[in-house]
Amino acid sequence: MAPATPDLISPRSPRVSAARRLAKRNFRGKERLFLAEGPQAVREAAAHRAGDTPTLVELFATVEAAERYADIVGSARVAGARIHLAADDVIADISTTVTPQGLVGVCRFLDTLFEDIVAARPKLVAVLAHVRDPGNAGTVLRCADAAGAEAVVLTDASVDLYNPKAVRASVGSLFHLPVAVGVPVERAVAALRDAGVRILAADGAGEHDLDDELDHGTMGGPTAWVFGNEAWGLPEEIRTLADAVVRVPIHGKAESLNLATAAAVCLYASARAQRGSGGCRSATRNQ
Repeated sequence: MAPATPDLISPRSPRVSAARRLAKRNFRGKERLFLAEGPQAVREAAAHRAGDTPTLVELFATVEAAERYADIVGSARVAGARIHLAADDVIADISTTVTPQGLVGVCRFLDTLFEDIVAARPKLVAVLAHVRDPGNAGTVLRCADAAGAEAVVLTDASVDLYNPKAVRASVGSLFHLPVAVGVPVERAVAALRDAGVRILAADGAGEHDLDDELDHGTMGGPTAWVFGNEAWGLPEEIRTLADAVVRVPIHGKAESLNLATAAAVCLYASARAQRGSGGCRSATRNQ
């Protein structure tokens, strides 16, 4: 006897329609839900909780993906998410990628109050000011996570954190560290400075050289890096808010670095300095 065909959710199901609408920002904001696509993002979403509340609400999966990623589906079920088996064309209809990987999760918003980030006295923070490209925003978030930053702040003029491209570019890092959204840059800088954090603006025309900062031993304390728009960098009114405007030195013939690459260099420079003999993280570990 042939095995029974699993029941598939109807393409006309209200659940499918609701998930499809989350590709649009106004629906995401209204429902406070967003899409996480692919096995890595869904795995991280299934493991994430905000207090006692699981982040993953629903999971749509093709039969093939459910079999291939049985561990992820199991984790989603343990987290209390509703599991829907769906045909390939339904997943493609919900997904925002050209080549869907068979798993699409519906997740609760998980941004953190900026006041909570400041109260935690972070040692390394990335502040995205006027960053409009979702791929860049997600990649900087991933770099911040990799460098061991304790928070990311998206200003009120930056891209939507839950834009599908930003979520994909973070490759799961969105679920790893606190992220505050919609914070005016002036407020972010003032509050972080009051919390003892040095404010460094990253700009190719900065008067301070990153190598010199490292050589002079000024990078070991709590630091917030402010990164600007991809096309026009940081406006003068934001540059003047910083304690120093720092450029990444170009030792070769490249004209410049893109935003995500420059952010990775700056964040790792701070992380390395903070873990050195005079850095704030080393001091914390030795207490």
